[in-house]
Amino acid sequence: MDVRHLELLRELSVRGSVTEVARATHRTPSAVSQQLRAAQRELGTPLVEPAGRGLRLTPAGHVLAGGGEDVARVVAQVQARWDAFRGHLSGTVAVAGLPSAATYLLPRTFAALEGTEIDLVFTDEDVAESAYADLVVEHDIVIAHSLTQLAPAGTERLFAVELLREPLDVALSAEHPLAARADVRPEDLVDQEWIGVPIGFPFDTVRLAVEAATGKRIRVVQRMRDNRLIEALVAASAKVAVLPRFTSPQGNDVVLRPLRGISTARHIFAVMRPDRAERLAVRHVLAALRGAAEEATRDRAATPAADAHT
Repeated sequence: MDVRHLELLRELSVRGSVTEVARATHRTPSAVSQQLRAAQRELGTPLVEPAGRGLRLTPAGHVLAGGGEDVARVVAQVQARWDAFRGHLSGTVAVAGLPSAATYLLPRTFAALEGTEIDLVFTDEDVAESAYADLVVEHDIVIAHSLTQLAPAGTERLFAVELLREPLDVALSAEHPLAARADVRPEDLVDQEWIGVPIGFPFDTVRLAVEAATGKRIRVVQRMRDNRLIEALVAASAKVAVLPRFTSPQGNDVVLRPLRGISTARHIFAVMRPDRAERLAVRHVLAALRGAAEEATRDRAATPAADAHT
């Protein structure tokens, strides 16, 4: 059994097409197809089958692709032990994730990496919760979020580490009548105009929870992804929104108030492919992210939500 064939099947399992496998492995599509045929001849069973205009793994192909994942993880473990033996902590670690969490995680993480030879390259990605799993194909670590303590949807076969729990609060203009309260109730919000997020994004579940608690529909007048834009519109209007509590303070025009009676929080995860999670440099960056999360949680623990501004 040729280990290279296992690696190729694993890549097809992860990337989904011969074209993408060719791009990632610096081959031509015809070369990938030829190697897949060679693997089938060696093992004496069909490993791929036509699917539309492309190919997909057969059940036998999936078994061997899983074996490819196991091999890749063991190789990464050995490489990590060898790097540790040599004292060789270096390399590029590609990180992607939601900007609102990166706002408080990245500055502390970069500070923790000073003096090392690790080059952290970050790409901001604000996508629906179910789309974060796809980002691990091109990145070593993906910072994602979930509205439950379960890892984000689609990450079941990945290595996921919870970094922290972040409350989600109701954002109001400092001049809004509800801003004078220590917290707000679902019934306070049903007659308000909301600035929401796209359907499928985690924050939208807060709106759904308010509707479920009150039996009334909420009027969402805008749906946006950029928290800074949402803050600006909330500050200049009587509209309300949902924002994460740990986002760096930006001024006194917007206040955050906890929502009474409804559990509103998101769980921030670091998600990785199992083999990449074994890389020594990746493990070092993950440790820095966890330290940053602990520090952010400590910093905010002493700040009552009623006094929080963003």
